[in-house]
Amino acid sequence: MPVWAAAASPSPLRWRSRGQLTTMNEWMKKSPLEWEDYVYKEVTVVASENKEYKGWFLTADPVSANIVLVNFLEDGSLSVTGIMGHSVQTIDVVNEGDHRMREKLTHLFMSGDYKGHSPEDLEKKKDSLRKWLEKSHIPVTEQGDSPRTLCVAGVLTIDPPYGPENCSSANEIILSRVQDLIQGHLEAYPPGGQEL
Repeated sequence: MPVWAAAASPSPLRWRSRGQLTTMNEWMKKSPLEWEDYVYKEVTVVASENKEYKGWFLTADPVSANIVLVNFLEDGSLSVTGIMGHSVQTIDVVNEGDHRMREKLTHLFMSGDYKGHSPEDLEKKKDSLRKWLEKSHIPVTEQGDSPRTLCVAGVLTIDPPYGPENCSSANEIILSRVQDLIQGHLEAYPPGGQEL
């Protein structure tokens, strides 16, 4: 069990676990709002043992302060690197990026099906699915920017293009049941078909 102890000097808090003593680094002291200043920018991160990493800052975990960097390789593939938050010593922005890079990073892990739909098609699919779920007495809200994510009962999200594979939830039972409902919706109203 970890033990927090303040050092006698004005140095930062230290964390002691299983005989290890580690100084809490500056990166971990920052808030997630401060980390947002690095999102979608190219950075250089120096971690413990002076290991240096360079890449596009995609995200940071709000609990562990772990960082995810992405690099686009010459062959068209990409490299994703995770850096443990406790090992970060310094982080410097080397390129501010532009709107194209931001768009590329934003859509990096979205379903390939998403890109083949116009905003109007996505809006129709979302509205149709929302009506279908509400008809089944499932509480649905919307969150985020356009195209919006559907949120079911506050425990499940459905991202564009709103198929069963676009559902996400920690509750496996709810996940399975909502995916079955969506599949039923797709069978009742196939793409390009008319709603009854």
